[in-house]
This record gives sequence, C-alpha cells and structure tokens, in this order.
Amino acid sequence: MKRIITLSGLVFGLPLAGCVQIQAPSKPIEINLNVNIRQEVVLSLKKDAQDLVTNNPELFPQ
Repeated sequence: MKRIITLSGLVFGLPLAGCVQIQAPSKPIEINLNVNIRQEVVLSLKKDAQDLVTNNPELFPQ
C-alpha cells in the first residue's frame, strides 16, 4: 500500500516540479521611437531648404 502511495505521489508530483513561473521585469520596458521622428525632421528641413533656394536664386548663384 505504501508503494502505491509513493508511486502515485511521484506520478502527480513530477509534472508540478516543472511549472513555468512568469514574473514582471524589474526595469521598465523602453521603446525608442527616435528614428521615425528624425526622418520627419530631415524631410521637413530638406523641403524648407529647397524652397529657400527656389524662392531666392540671387542668394545661391550657379
């Protein structure tokens, strides 16, 4: 009888020994979006510079 109890304890106890634990990270997750902002700024400055050259040809002789 003791052997059956011991065997059943092992059968039911082994799957519980490998449980997965999920824990929140200690540091906050950081998402860096500087790349998209930088692209918008560069495109905006490029268009402004092109408009300046087009509207003021005397400032930029060829």
